[in-house]
Amino acid sequence: MVSESIAVIEQGGVLEIHIDRPDKKNALTAAMYRAMTAALADASARADIGVVLFAGRGDAFCAGNDLRDFMAGPEGGAAAFAFIRAIAAFDKPLVAAVQGLAVGVGTTMLFHCDLVYAAPDARFIMPFVNLGIVPEAGSSLLAHARAKAAALMAKPPQALAATRRLMKGDPAALTARIEEEARLFQQTLASPEAQEAFTAFFEKRAPVFRRG
Repeated sequence: MVSESIAVIEQGGVLEIHIDRPDKKNALTAAMYRAMTAALADASARADIGVVLFAGRGDAFCAGNDLRDFMAGPEGGAAAFAFIRAIAAFDKPLVAAVQGLAVGVGTTMLFHCDLVYAAPDARFIMPFVNLGIVPEAGSSLLAHARAKAAALMAKPPQALAATRRLMKGDPAALTARIEEEARLFQQTLASPEAQEAFTAFFEKRAPVFRRG
């Protein structure tokens, strides 16, 4: 899958996935999720790729989901959870370089990374409940993160993989929680509360929720 807003760069056994939509603070669309999921599948299948590095172009790492794209239909949610399943199940080291805003999935995806390097201006925000939904998942800094990714690439691959499995724990429990999150996320996304929260966001006003 190809998206003009996702750039993939290979360098010394490290595959870099850059979220490249700086004019929208790197907010993610369904097409962008699919492109990242495909890049992870490619990296997993290739013996010459040992590490994946996530980065965001511009002054933000990722402002979360593009709400207009999500409101257009269920495709956005499906693509988002396909990516979350892929990143949670990924079997090689994951590194992230974070600057500026990391909102929603921009934060939860980091839970599934092995190393996260945050610039002093990094801001981690999880607005799920405020939007009427439930949580999903798990540049000056980039050179540092690249050096750490390269250092991982130089380590004994089998010992590194075994250590990573021990640190991540039982994959079945994580998968079960992600599936429950996916079910509730899709359910709440279509709820009146979420629709009111999204509408209020675009209208720049406080949402009004019905009680009782």
